Amino acid sequence: MDCPRPDMITLADIKLAFDVHKPDLLAGGDASHAAVALILREERSGLDMLFIERARHDNDPWSGNVGFPGGKVEKSDGDARNTAERETLEEIGIDLRGTRFLGRLSDIAGAHMPIWISCFVYGVGAIGPPRLSEEVGDAFWVPLDELFDPSRHGEFSVRFDGRTLIRPGIRLPQPGKPILWGITYRLVMQFRDILPAIDAGHSNGHYLP
Repeated sequence: MDCPRPDMITLADIKLAFDVHKPDLLAGGDASHAAVALILREERSGLDMLFIERARHDNDPWSGNVGFPGGKVEKSDGDARNTAERETLEEIGIDLRGTRFLGRLSDIAGAHMPIWISCFVYGVGAIGPPRLSEEVGDAFWVPLDELFDPSRHGEFSVRFDGRTLIRPGIRLPQPGKPILWGITYRLVMQFRDILPAIDAGHSNGHYLP
């Protein structure tokens, strides 16, 4: 599938795409349930997506990996969307309540761990710098045109739980950042593939090749 033209897509366009998207939801079984937030901001040059780089901890199999803010769904949260919002506030100090909720991606199951992930998509306006918890080493924005640039996509050597793996991923534009791969990569690609659902007859007329 051809990449969208992300430099010409707006938050309003993405909301239209999610209005017709029907996400597949998993029951999960005995697997742990986690929820994350995919956060977008609209700049003059196009849309940016927010990522975190996890702090390095010996007991964390995702130590140092790039991902979205989020964590385990707790009964006290009520539902997975509340989890994504609570964890985002705790991890990077961004309160998603009152921001623009755009939609939900299909749930995915972890390939290496017994876990299933729900991902909720938000659009934000001007916000201050993230306030990082001890679980997060960094938070940074990546322009969608860089993220979807085919020259950044490929097969890469990555480390997970003490093992070296060859997996599809994205080489991020920020120097020194880890390869974007795994669950987050799969969510990013699912998000990209939803974008062509935008009606090409919409009055803006500027969507996909």
